[in-house]
Amino acid sequence: MTDDGTATVTPIPSTSLRLRAETAEDLVVFSAVLQDAVTITDDMAYRPVERRFVLMLNRFVWEEDAEGNRESLHRIRCGLHFDGVLSVRSRDLAPTAKDHPLDLLAVHSETLTDGSDVIYLLFAGGGAVRLEVECIDSYLSDIGEPWVCKLRPHHRDSELA
Repeated sequence: MTDDGTATVTPIPSTSLRLRAETAEDLVVFSAVLQDAVTITDDMAYRPVERRFVLMLNRFVWEEDAEGNRESLHRIRCGLHFDGVLSVRSRDLAPTAKDHPLDLLAVHSETLTDGSDVIYLLFAGGGAVRLEVECIDSYLSDIGEPWVCKLRPHHRDSELA
């Protein structure tokens, strides 16, 4: 509030990322952008007929933090999908806890001997989603406007090892 009683509004920067990954190196960028994004299992879906795995996340706007703007921190809704998905498996993600927040720590890939790839979505607490894909073909898009969040994500060194 200002002295005259009117509200002050701090503008929220519009980031709106739109990225495509076709290589393991591209997924390293996805991993950095998506570190500490939060989702729930209800916001993940495998569409076998389309051979697509989709998820929605609330990602921390790391690029804003990298610019040194620590006065206000933001999150933004983000859509992510992987095409050419042959199979999906998960580990330590309780299907009964559909609204339990999952903190994404990393996206990692490896190439199999037959030339296909495996993409791992690794979550805090040891949970993971494993996608076997024909090739890396993924898209990330911010949706809507960012909102202010109170805390910058922080990890113990043991979580990142």
